Amino acid sequence: MQYVLNMKKYLILCVLIFAFSCTTQSDVEKEIEKIPIDLEFVRFDKIFGEAKVEDIPELKKQYPSFFPEQYHDSIWVQKMQDTLQQQLYTEVIKTFPNEEKLEEDLIDFFQHIKYYFPQITVSLIITSTSDVDYRNKIILSDELLIIALDTYLGSEHPFYVGIPKYVSQNMNKTQILSDVATIYAQNLVPRPRKRTLLSQMIYYGKILYLKDLWMTSKTDSNKIGYTDEEFIWAEENESEIWRNFVENEFLFSTNPKLPSRFINPAPFSKFYLEIDNDSPGMVGRYIGWKIVRSYMEHNSVSLQKLLTLTSEEIFNSSKYKPKKE
Repeated sequence: MQYVLNMKKYLILCVLIFAFSCTTQSDVEKEIEKIPIDLEFVRFDKIFGEAKVEDIPELKKQYPSFFPEQYHDSIWVQKMQDTLQQQLYTEVIKTFPNEEKLEEDLIDFFQHIKYYFPQITVSLIITSTSDVDYRNKIILSDELLIIALDTYLGSEHPFYVGIPKYVSQNMNKTQILSDVATIYAQNLVPRPRKRTLLSQMIYYGKILYLKDLWMTSKTDSNKIGYTDEEFIWAEENESEIWRNFVENEFLFSTNPKLPSRFINPAPFSKFYLEIDNDSPGMVGRYIGWKIVRSYMEHNSVSLQKLLTLTSEEIFNSSKYKPKKE
């Protein structure tokens, strides 16, 4: 009887904690919704795609950033008349016929950023094409944010033939917000001074933790750039990943090969085991994310303080324990 009563008390306590957590989160979101965001949204991809040769002088005046002085006007004339460029423009318009949904998502995103970092400002967002330069999908400069829409046409788009699958899987419009968040987070999180694997893990863990706060309606797989299947694999094998890192003494190693094995984007992580082909890349980032989350759950520190802490300080006080399946 006493056991039943204790269990009832425990369940009631859990419900109360959950309710309090939801209420607190709801209060934060209500405050965030009140933050005014004034964005100027320019579809330069559409403007240039519909322009004529005689419009070039006026375009150069309005958008000088897109017309470097060292290039002669003949370059822009050639680009306007190039059939491949015209096809690219057509495909972008098919995928992004209007910008309302993207603008709505970005306003919500910037409200969340300004709640936590009021000093950040953005006033102008320009969408463009970039000859499918997937290494520079997002460019941030001062208060200007440039989004290359031709790098978000869909992972199976014919224009992406020849691009590695692990790269093209994130060339979807659903990934735009995550990529924008990454760029802003990289500007806020100091690069690690040490070359240990743990330092790299915690660095990316901080970036992903910021995305937790900024992208409250998005999935964890979207934040890290995994497919749903890849994220499930990481969740189910978290304890095995951790055991491998610990047993091989990788955490405090400065072996230059470790980032390419576990941190950098790749088709899979390189444990040199049978599980390699089933694993996603970047599992070091995933574990670093878990460590940072655990640290914030067990320590009362400000977000700004978190960003200044060393990887060792975070790890030692994180009480991190991998989830076991």
